[in-house]
Amino acid sequence: MRKDLVDTAAKHHVATQEQRHRAAGHISSLVSVSEHEAGYGGQVAESQSLDEAVIAGQAALSRGDWLAARSEFERSLRQFESPEAFEGLSWAVWWLEDVPRCLDSREQAYRLYRRRDDARSAARMALWLGDDHNEFRGATAVADGWFHRATRLLDGLEPGPEHGWLTVFDAHAALARHDTASARRLAVQAREAGRRHGAVDLEMFGLATEGLALVAEGLVDQGMRYLDEATAAALAGEYENLAPAAWTCCRLISACEEVRDYVRGTQWCRQVDEFSRRMNIRFVTGVCRAHYAAILTWHGDFAEAERELTRARDDLTENRPYWRAEAVVRLGELRRRQGRLAEAEELFGQAPGHPLARRGMAEVSLERGDPGAARDLLNRVLRRIPTTNPVSRAGPLELLVRAEVALGAYESAAGHLEEFCSIAGTVRTQPLQASARVVEGLHAAATGRSALACECFQDAIEMFEGCQAPLEAGHARLELARVLETLGRVDEARREAGIALRCLADLGVTARQHDVLTARQVEVLRLVADGLGDKEIAARLVVSEHTVHRHIANIYIRLGCSTRAAAVAGATRLGLF
Repeated sequence: MRKDLVDTAAKHHVATQEQRHRAAGHISSLVSVSEHEAGYGGQVAESQSLDEAVIAGQAALSRGDWLAARSEFERSLRQFESPEAFEGLSWAVWWLEDVPRCLDSREQAYRLYRRRDDARSAARMALWLGDDHNEFRGATAVADGWFHRATRLLDGLEPGPEHGWLTVFDAHAALARHDTASARRLAVQAREAGRRHGAVDLEMFGLATEGLALVAEGLVDQGMRYLDEATAAALAGEYENLAPAAWTCCRLISACEEVRDYVRGTQWCRQVDEFSRRMNIRFVTGVCRAHYAAILTWHGDFAEAERELTRARDDLTENRPYWRAEAVVRLGELRRRQGRLAEAEELFGQAPGHPLARRGMAEVSLERGDPGAARDLLNRVLRRIPTTNPVSRAGPLELLVRAEVALGAYESAAGHLEEFCSIAGTVRTQPLQASARVVEGLHAAATGRSALACECFQDAIEMFEGCQAPLEAGHARLELARVLETLGRVDEARREAGIALRCLADLGVTARQHDVLTARQVEVLRLVADGLGDKEIAARLVVSEHTVHRHIANIYIRLGCSTRAAAVAGATRLGLF
């Protein structure tokens, strides 16, 4: 979370300058001729030339022309080594992902600002150096050193935008440890500081941070309104610095995905993609593509989702491992939904610390018939998320109920089910409410309340179809077919199973075996596929012919067919063998 905050730290310097310089927003304000005379021995002619080059560099940054910006700042530095030119160059190469030169330029700017005794500007560079070491190298100890240095440099100075950015940083640190109350309080302080100092980007980024905290606490409507407003301001060009504008966009779309508000997410993805393309911000384009691919995956458009994720990986280079993981884990989720579990597991393993990767691994364990491993993993995840952060608990809780039902731990599952349903009722997005009905139905079916289970699955199917989630609707239909079978409603069960399996086949999904047939039913069907009759199968399995006949009848129901050949063909098509 630090990166979101630190990114925004740079823009404060712009807020202290003339309005024409604020538009560039990526580097500190230009120094005047008199300042050059005082600090650099009266090199007036050199400083005048520097001023023009830095202005041109800033203008190039503001329009997303990173190559031109680099050229202008290099031109300035050939004449005179100023901290402003080094800072500007650091931004140009930051966007171009030239990591060694970015770090070197930031350090040069830091040293020159210190030599000038400009503590505010030096603190700004320290903040960005901390962010760079986190984002590009994962060197958290080095990053912390720079963050603490920035804090000490600003200590005792008159309050300014720089202090507001540090406050936003503290807010994000609070969010990272799930202390949403502190995050909200600090975000409000940052927002108010931005308003006082006329720094729109600080004000709006503070609002976005407050929105994130509200969403995390389950106050989704208010939180999303704040994120909507902050993102609108970012895309309208109100942010002096493009970096926090980019983070705001990414966080909004991420929040949409977390609360499963796919309608809002789709609308903003289009806007953000257009913005990032116009400004040539590749990593934002990549993150946007990754989130949009998650929406496409939800809607069952797997081919287009894969194309988007492939492009996202191209946009998100190895230089930004944190952001590249956004594409990797969603590709893993796509593979899991397609039933390609080994590939999914390998992809999740590339980003083991990502929340979606941990949830994905739990899903893989469930689908491989190992609910115990899934439960252990999910309990570890939930221990780190307090109940005051319900939105982050929702996904793990949903899977934990499924795992505990599979293990027969019905009492524990009931407690987690109650918490999950409460969160779904608070958030109120249709996909989350549909998922709550599914796990409620699973628990009801497992505890002998078949009529309630039928109602739950029917409600879930209707809601999933309403929000265009064919895969989820298909799996809910399979669960409904199983319950109908236990109630002796054979024709209805066969019909629901047939619809579900045709849906899975149309999506190209390898069905989850445990959702369709029991292990014994698969065993019987394999022998049917080998050409054995009922009597031979009974002898092979050491059971009665009546038992074999019953298994085959149930297989017909679950596969929505009425002949041995159709059953074998259907199971083969679904990848059950």
